[in-house]
Amino acid sequence: MPGRQRTRTGIPVVDKAKALWDIERNPADAVPRLTALLDTSADHDAADALGQVVEPVAAALPPAADARRAGHARTRTRAAAAVYDIGGPAEAVVVLPVLLEGWEENDSTAGHVVDCLRRMGPTAAPALPRIRAELASARRSGDIFHSVEGDEALQRAGRAVINQLA
Repeated sequence: MPGRQRTRTGIPVVDKAKALWDIERNPADAVPRLTALLDTSADHDAADALGQVVEPVAAALPPAADARRAGHARTRTRAAAAVYDIGGPAEAVVVLPVLLEGWEENDSTAGHVVDCLRRMGPTAAPALPRIRAELASARRSGDIFHSVEGDEALQRAGRAVINQLA
């Protein structure tokens, strides 16, 4: 599996690509390495890393957009968040439905989705009914383990988004 490959020093390839970005801050080097990993088992890690590239990097948008439309809900929501993080508010109209559909399909995406909604600010306003419904639910989603800590974190994050948009 290419995403799980390790370098000669035993470091996972995706971790190496993220470390290169952290050290060099060179999008010309980091973006091709990370976009190549979008077609591997490390796709959601690569999408997260692409979202951390602070400068708008047009080269990452097409592969991240493709990942946003394919694969598992966790991959799609992380790719959508990366597209938003890279492209900014102009991408909100295509990102928001992917986030909400992914959350509906796989409730373990809730924390990541709500975190992205917080970053989206006012462009996330159409998600308010979904956030309110989640907070009103007796059995909330949140993380893959449905832990008390995950539930409390989701509640805090959801309330923060509601307060931010109110």
